[in-house]
Amino acid sequence: MSDHGADEHGEGGALESVFSFIGEHIGTIVLVALGILVFFFDRELFWQLVAFYFLLKVAWKIWMHYVQQDFISGIEYVLLEIIPPREVPRSPKAMELFFTNALYHWSNKGGLELYWQGAVWFWYSLEIVSIEGQVHFYIRTPSRLKDLIETQMYAQYPQAQVKVVEDYTLAVDSISEESGWQGWGCEFILKKHHAYPIKTYVDFGLDKDPKEEYKIDPLSPIIELFGSLGKGEQYWLQFVVRPSKNTFSDDPHGHGEGDLDWVQASEMELNRALKRYADPSDTDPKRPAGFVGADPRVKGIVAKMSKLGFDTGIRAFYVARKENYSMNHRRDIRLIFRQFANPDVNELERINGTQADAASGKSLFSTFFLLSNEKVELLINRMLLEYQERAFFHHPLRQQYMHNLPWPISPYLFMNYFHSHTCVLNVEELATLWHFPGQIIKVPTLERIESKEAAPPTNLPM
Repeated sequence: MSDHGADEHGEGGALESVFSFIGEHIGTIVLVALGILVFFFDRELFWQLVAFYFLLKVAWKIWMHYVQQDFISGIEYVLLEIIPPREVPRSPKAMELFFTNALYHWSNKGGLELYWQGAVWFWYSLEIVSIEGQVHFYIRTPSRLKDLIETQMYAQYPQAQVKVVEDYTLAVDSISEESGWQGWGCEFILKKHHAYPIKTYVDFGLDKDPKEEYKIDPLSPIIELFGSLGKGEQYWLQFVVRPSKNTFSDDPHGHGEGDLDWVQASEMELNRALKRYADPSDTDPKRPAGFVGADPRVKGIVAKMSKLGFDTGIRAFYVARKENYSMNHRRDIRLIFRQFANPDVNELERINGTQADAASGKSLFSTFFLLSNEKVELLINRMLLEYQERAFFHHPLRQQYMHNLPWPISPYLFMNYFHSHTCVLNVEELATLWHFPGQIIKVPTLERIESKEAAPPTNLPM
């Protein structure tokens, strides 16, 4: 192509981008233009319109919060315990299919549903729990979807057992001297942009269905740790998920709301990763020609985008009777996800730990000012409540708009609670973090179905 042709192509592309921008933001452009005209012709009317606009926005936020909370209060949930079979010959791929068919419910809701009834997308909680060393798998689901959960679980694990149980968290009413319970909790998020995956069962070779004695299951350290608890101690771990509907800005760190869904935001991040090869900067490492195809970050983004994604909140909690509380077991739960870390790609990092320096801020100076025991107790009980409610979505208004108060306004002048954060994990990552371990894990306190169920022979005498 000649230079003249290239110039014409460049000018045409620029004009196309301008017209595309105008078409996407025509409403905003018209409002700004009208605002400028009103400002010059009638200043008093202009400020009245500005005040009305902001009041309308506040009223709309309050209305949406009210109708959504009203809708949520009408959802009935049940807790299902899944008792895995004694032998699990299938790879975590089976759990991938279960998540895809049982939990990924996406539908377009109309204006009446969204803005009058306050309809929200259902969320689920996948949980691994240790009660005094007894390890359990739970799923909390809206009751109307209970039958679907059961049928899809039996489709992948025919020998498993699914039963409705009481909520184990309700046995802990509060964390205080009076209740006799002590606790500590934290949450986990992806350290880097959500486009980058953590290590999955594929990286550990479990997709190849190796023989039982050759399996390296990344979930085994968690199950072993949970099985080591003693009398009066409990570990709780929850993955609260819903089909991804969060929107993102074109931020290199994946932060902030915008107009992009998680796949579009991941594509933008992929373009940034590829730019290092097409137009490397002085700070980019020198790579041999053709390395782009082997770059683990590029391969990771492409692989992650190829599967369904869930908005995911991760919360861990250690609770024990005062006389049984162990600081070592409290510290251990902070490290349960190290085996899933790939430092060059992504990993899970701990946030929102309920400890004395939790709200001190990021500056070195503020870390000298620790929270009182009373305020730490407030943080712990707040996290206990959020765990019991499986809360990661649709936060209270106070939490939505006041969680960024700077230190020392919060916590010393106005005590604020943690703001829970979610990240996007695809079904492969979720199946890695929550699946039934194979027989190679010999934890005696992991409850399993001891015998296989089979139909009676057809030739039995009547």
